[in-house]
Amino acid sequence: MTEKKPSFPPNIIVFFTDQQRWDSTGMHGNPLDLTSNFDRMARQGTHLHTTVTCQAVCGPARSCLQTGMYATNTGSYRNGIPLRQDLKTLAHCFQEGGYDTGYIGKWHLADNRYRGAAPPEQRGGYDYWLASNLLEFTSDSYDLVMFDNDMQRVKLPGYRVDAQTDAAIRYIDGHQENPFFLFISYIEPHHQNHLDDYPPPDGYRERYAGRWTPPDLAALGGSSEQHLGGYWGQIKRLDETLGRMMDALKSLDMLENTVILYTTDHGNHFKTRNSEYKRSCHEASVRLPTALIGPGFSGGGEIREIVSLVDLPPTLLDAAGLPIPEQMEGCSVLPLVNRTEHDWPQEAFIQISESQVGRAVRTHRWKYGVTAPEKSGWETPGSDEYVEQYLYDLEYDPYELTNLIGWESHRQTCDVLKERLIRRMVAAGEDAPVIHNAPAIPQGQRKVTEAEAYS
Repeated sequence: MTEKKPSFPPNIIVFFTDQQRWDSTGMHGNPLDLTSNFDRMARQGTHLHTTVTCQAVCGPARSCLQTGMYATNTGSYRNGIPLRQDLKTLAHCFQEGGYDTGYIGKWHLADNRYRGAAPPEQRGGYDYWLASNLLEFTSDSYDLVMFDNDMQRVKLPGYRVDAQTDAAIRYIDGHQENPFFLFISYIEPHHQNHLDDYPPPDGYRERYAGRWTPPDLAALGGSSEQHLGGYWGQIKRLDETLGRMMDALKSLDMLENTVILYTTDHGNHFKTRNSEYKRSCHEASVRLPTALIGPGFSGGGEIREIVSLVDLPPTLLDAAGLPIPEQMEGCSVLPLVNRTEHDWPQEAFIQISESQVGRAVRTHRWKYGVTAPEKSGWETPGSDEYVEQYLYDLEYDPYELTNLIGWESHRQTCDVLKERLIRRMVAAGEDAPVIHNAPAIPQGQRKVTEAEAYS
């Protein structure tokens, strides 16, 4: 028998994928058995059933997760704006609590001129570094290159997901005597722009091509017929490496004292809602597969309250018994897990940049979104004036195929949601805007469906 390790605060690991749809998991009805390890983790731990990103694009979402702040407050409201160096990150918080901190993988929060080796002052405070700022530009699916603490090039063998996981397991093995916070950031299953493809491990595309298409993609088309086989294959391999990492923790007698968070930055609509893959407020873009396991979360069951990406940083600190900085705009979900929270927010607030200047609220039943048509989502973080863009009834239309905005029968619902959206914008530090009603559609007039609009 191995000697039992000394007890200390729990290790914290973030297993962070990129552009993963919520319905890629078995817990959300995917029939392809892609995520057996995630599903087991969610059943044995805590499944955050309705988790919503606050920004559906890579860099801004990462700025939110590192700081617990909305992207308009981090300043990184679009890609290419580096994370401000005066902001307190999770790495800083855990270091103050006596933790070692490590980052492995895609960063995307340094100045864009640093495609690979980000300088120390632009690494968010992590003390161990094996990463690339723009990982797609320094690696490929079978050619992983990242950069170490000394900004030296490191090439690792194997399929990219496997090579990153090997590096993470080596980090875990070397940090058994002190609590650690490890952030593993994969680029999969993100679209590979230079290939117009989602390259899975060899042989995996053939397993899943043509087998199952989510209802929104089946109705709206986009690029899913071309891309889903590779996309599902990438997710299958990610899940297999999650299992390998958990096996490594178990073999080192560390699993029971390690909190693991599995989540992603945003989803993927496969060119059905605009000309690319995300940057919209639709469920395909904003709903996230999310689960936790470990001290405080094992046996937590399924949480049905709406959780935002900005709720995850305070949750991790709370799980470690560390103070939550005042800057953080979310709330720890531990009171939900313990069934002691009775005043949880009833909606998530979403900011959209780059494709548009947009805002939305997502309640249990409704999705209500607005846009500033005269503003550039690349040049402007917000607006003082918006126009209603969509209303979806998620109870009856979970894949958002019928936009109800402008229907006279739903005007009162829009008015209520408009006030809720404005309150959330003000709470996030934005000025209260003017939101113009959508043009009215008379009672009885047929509304064009999303499928017809995108055909």
